[in-house]
Formats: sequence, C-alpha cells, structure tokens
Amino acid sequence: MATAEGMHPLPWPSFIPMAEDRSHNGQGPEATGPRVIRAMGLVFGDIGTSPIYTLTIVFALLPPTKENVVGVLSLVFWTLVLLVTVQYAWLAMKLDREGQGGTIMLREILLRWVKPGRMAAIVSLLTFIGVSLLMGDGVITPAISIISAVEGVLLIPGLETLSEKAIVAIAVGITLALFFFQRKGADHVSGAFGPFMLAWFIALFVSGFFSLLKEPTLVKVINPFYAVNFLGRHGLLGFIVLSDVVLCATGGEALYADMGHLGKLPIKRAWWFVFPALFINYLGQGAFALHNPDARPYIFGLVKSQAPFLYLPFLILAIGATIIASQAMISGVFSIVYQGITTRLMPLLKVSYTSSHLKSQIYIGSVNWILMMAVILVILVFRKSENLGAAYGLAVTGAMSVTSIMLAIIFYFQKKFALFAVALGVIAVDLIYFSSTLTKIPHGAYWSLILAAVPFIMIVIWTRGQRLLFSSLRPLDIETFLVSYEQIYAKGRVIEGTAIFFARSWKVVPPYVSHCMFSSNIIYEKNIFVCINRTDAPFGIKTNYIKGLGTGLDALEIEAGYLARINFDDIFKMYDIKPKIIFYGVEDIITTNPVWRIFSLIKKVTPNFVQFNKLPASKVHGVVTRVEM
Repeated sequence: MATAEGMHPLPWPSFIPMAEDRSHNGQGPEATGPRVIRAMGLVFGDIGTSPIYTLTIVFALLPPTKENVVGVLSLVFWTLVLLVTVQYAWLAMKLDREGQGGTIMLREILLRWVKPGRMAAIVSLLTFIGVSLLMGDGVITPAISIISAVEGVLLIPGLETLSEKAIVAIAVGITLALFFFQRKGADHVSGAFGPFMLAWFIALFVSGFFSLLKEPTLVKVINPFYAVNFLGRHGLLGFIVLSDVVLCATGGEALYADMGHLGKLPIKRAWWFVFPALFINYLGQGAFALHNPDARPYIFGLVKSQAPFLYLPFLILAIGATIIASQAMISGVFSIVYQGITTRLMPLLKVSYTSSHLKSQIYIGSVNWILMMAVILVILVFRKSENLGAAYGLAVTGAMSVTSIMLAIIFYFQKKFALFAVALGVIAVDLIYFSSTLTKIPHGAYWSLILAAVPFIMIVIWTRGQRLLFSSLRPLDIETFLVSYEQIYAKGRVIEGTAIFFARSWKVVPPYVSHCMFSSNIIYEKNIFVCINRTDAPFGIKTNYIKGLGTGLDALEIEAGYLARINFDDIFKMYDIKPKIIFYGVEDIITTNPVWRIFSLIKKVTPNFVQFNKLPASKVHGVVTRVEM
C-alpha cells in the first residue's frame, strides 16, 4: 500500500526564478521611484524608440500638409490610447497568473476554462500564432531600431555623403556587438538602462515641447474627429497610412509580457510618464514637419534645428536607446522560448542563467545566434529604415489581435460582460490595423510571415509529434507493471544502491523502464520514479514522496511552476535520496513521413531532459526505445 509523505513547498530563493517581491496587494512590487525608472529601461525601450522612425515613414507616403499632419497626429494619439493604454495597460493587466503575463500565460488561464477538444485546440492555435508573430517581431524590431538611429549620422557635418553601404555596415557592427554581448548577461548593466531611458524620454519631451510652441493649436488632435475625418478624406490611402501609424504602438505588448519582471504598478506608473513624453514629441515632430517637410528623419532634423551643439549627444542617446530596446526585445524572445520549453510547446534547449540573484536573466545560445543571423539578414535585405517600414507592423498587429481575442474569451468565461464588450471593441480596432498591414505584404511584409512561420511550424510539429510519440510508446499502467516487477524483484538479484527513473506519472510507466528492468534484468535495491508536473502557475515547487508502490519501489512527485528551475540535488537531499544511477528514456524514431523526420531531427539536435536539467553526467544512463511513427 502506497503512503504519501505530503506536499512540501521548497524554499523560495533556491528554486524560483525571480528575486522580486510580488506581494503588494496582488499588484506586485510597490511602484517606488527606482522600480518605475527601471520599468522605463526594461519595458518601454521598444515603444520609446518608435518616434525615431514612425512619422518619417508615414510622411514618405503623403505630404505633411496641415490637414495631413493633424489627421496623422490624431491617429497616433488614439492608437496609443486604444492599443496600448486600453488593451494592455488596462484590460490585459487585469489578467495574470501569479503576477505573470504574456500570450502563453493567457493560454494557461484559458485552458482552465475550456474543455479538451475543439475549443482547446483553437486556444492552442491562437497561442502558437501569437507566440510565432512575437518571435518574428523580435527580428524586425532590432533591425529597424538600429538602422533608424544610425541614419542620424547623416546629419552630422562632414558625414552627409556617407554611403548607404557604410550605414548598413555600422548597423551590422552594432548588431554583432549586441548579440555577442548576450552570453555575458545584461544583469550587471541593466541598472543603467532605466536612468538612460529616463534621460531619453526627457529629451523627447523637451525637444517636442519647444517645437510644439510654434504650432500650439496641434493639441486639438486629441479630438477623435480629426482621425476619423482624415480616414474619410483619404479613403484607401488613409487605410494604408494606418499600417504605418501603428508603428507608434510597437512594443506596447511589453507592458503585459514583462509584467512578471516588475509587477503591474511600476509599469503602469511608468506608462503615465512615457505616454505624454511620446505624444508631446510626436506633436513637436508634426510642428517641425509643417515647416521643414523634407528634413527627414524628422526627429533628428528637429533636434539639430533647435540646438546644433546638442545634436551629437542626442544622436548618441538615440543609438543607446535603440540598443536598450533591442536588448529588451532579445531578452523577451528568450523568455518566450523558455516559457515554451517549460510548457512543452517547444523542444528543450540549453539555458544559461546569467545572474546570480535574478533567475529571470537567462541566455539561450541557439536562439541568440539564429536571431542574430536573422536580424543581420533583414538589415542587408532592406538597407534603409523606410524600406523596413514596409515590412514592419504585420507581426505586431497580428500579435495584438490574438491577444485581444484571448482577452475577450477569458472575460466572457469569467462573466465580466462590461470588460468583454470593451475587449470586443479592441478586437475590432486591432483587426482594422491588422488588415491595413496586409497591404504591405507585396512590399516586404511577407518577411514577417516568413520569420513567424519558422517557429510556428516548429511548435506545431513538436507538439503533435510529442503526442503521437507518447501514444506510440504504449506505456504500461502501474498495476500491470507491478505484476512483472514483483516477480523479478523476488528473485533476489537486485543491485545495491538507488536508481532513479524519470516518468510523467508513476501511474503510467514508460516503456524504457520495462525494457531496463524486464529485458535487461536491471533492478536496484531501491527504485524511485521521479515525476515532474508543470503547473499553470509560473512559480513555486512542491514535492510529494510516495512510499511503497511496490517492494523497493517509491515515487517522488514534483509540482513546479512553468518558470521554476528545479534543483534536483536539493530535492534529493531533502528526502535523503542518494542515487547511484539515473535512467532516462531515449527514443529511436523510425519513420518515412517527412514531417516526423523533422520531428526526429529536432529531438536529436536539441538537449535531452537530462542535459536540460544539468543532472550529473557520471550517473545518468540513457535507455533506447525504438518506436515507429
């Protein structure tokens, strides 16, 4: 008869990958000044650098006349209000799990409400699409941010004739340095990100404010009439312009996705500072464009006309801000991949922790180098920020649409019908912007689809392959297994010591265990099934030790949050387990199906369970099971 030792929560510092306090009335850390400033560096880098290129790209499509400037600025204001403030700062932040946000987190919340079947499949499909689009955005965002900032050197006296090749070379050089730096981790310099971005937002506000003084009537653009009137007057062109206006909101999803790093309150408070800084700068650029229609990029022309002696410091500030924005995007991709790994949406990849006190600071080498090559490729293909603007926006609006749909479904299940109605309105707005970006497909936006297709195909193949593989392995139920186990154990030919066998559940025994014990007659004096269950909460680890499944057979259940890092050595010490050998299963897949051949290749080139969890190499032993798919 099995007996359970009970659930034991493990100490917080050793296992949970966050060193932040998240207990402030359910809101996460308090919104102290340092936390608010830190949020500016870690969360708002992407949206904070959007003024570098947004209006320059928009007014490449139409002349900056007074009516056009007013209409576009009104669209910018209401885009920031609806897509960032309402969708992310208000609606999305009402939904979190243990303080965590993001597309995968929404999936975990939704799967608690929907029954297995078609609805669950739709939720998973939405998640796959949203995650893939965000990863595709992780390629284009660094490319456009870096090259837009570097183009500012053309306004430095003596460098006006700098060739396009030189601009591209500088951008590629910055990209190489940025990605090579990742392996060392950003933790030791991340403390400077916040103050640096604070200086950047102050510079945006001040430069925009003094320019706005020349055209103070532009503040009227907060009236939505001007946005609607602009769209009505321009028809199809106005619809196309929307696809560029939405660039002002890129990075808005970080408010929700990065919530777990800092908490709701610091991010919200930071946004109430960042929002006016951005908007005032857009107003100032609009005022400048009215009198200097050809002085592009507008943000650099604006600063140079106001204070030529401050132009070089501002350019350095802008390049630094784009590097920080790119750093935040790269870290965001690492976080998405890690969430995908721990929720079994993606294959295991080698993860390194780059901070001794903040476990959320991670580095995934394979993702880093693939991302670097993709960013450089995009820079080499498009070469100019205006060209990149044609590719930018599709992934962002697609991801926003997926998020709003998932928000609406959750509010519906929760019977919060007022929020559900608002979410439906946001869906309508998101889909309008998304459909406008579809007009960019012939002009380069197909790159967004190509870049997103790679992770999407991998996720689909991996998740379906894992399900098919599990069903093909034909595991034994514990009752059937115990009949043969007891017979062999009773012969007395057991090996001295303790053996560990990893399994999803002790109730269902994987074939490699049967092969090891019954075919190879390898039974140790003490055998322990270690079963890991990832929960829908991001943090926390609990253990449950079950004695007496059979003679010399116990089980150790580990419930771990999907972001938690499991330290097996500490858990084994807790129960005085001293493993002599650790077994794990290795599948030798035989197939003629080209899709499952890809699945087999992914399993071969990615780390196995033991490598991912850094178990002691001297004690682990893989047991091969051949399976046909």
